[in-house]
Amino acid sequence: MTNDSMTNDFKALVKILIGAAWLDGKIQPEERHYLHRVAQEKGVADDPEIQPLLHELRSVTPDECYQWVQAYLGDHPTSEACQSLIEVISGLVYSDGAIADEEAKLLTRLQLVDAQSDALNSMHARILAAIRKLYQRGASQIS
Repeated sequence: MTNDSMTNDFKALVKILIGAAWLDGKIQPEERHYLHRVAQEKGVADDPEIQPLLHELRSVTPDECYQWVQAYLGDHPTSEACQSLIEVISGLVYSDGAIADEEAKLLTRLQLVDAQSDALNSMHARILAAIRKLYQRGASQIS
């Protein structure tokens, strides 16, 4: 992964966290501290796209947050990507000691996406195993 793509991933992640913090309509002081720490750690705190969001110069709508999540995970998210996002968002959500309904809904949605991803991967594995069996049978009949 190149530095630019890592930076873009970090920016997308921080944007999602900021959006998640806005889900209850207000960024709590503990959430603010968490966001600034993560943005610094990821090296995107001074990014022109992140700064207005990080310093609350504009709010983020729930729709924006969900769009960022969808863009971050893509159309076929892996279980690892879902779990990683759930962990990071959980760190933010629990930083203020309370979980708002909208924050819980976001985490629940991510868990559902993860479960769907696992089911799809399991189905693909079963299909591949069945194809392998058919191929092996065909190959053994030719021999």
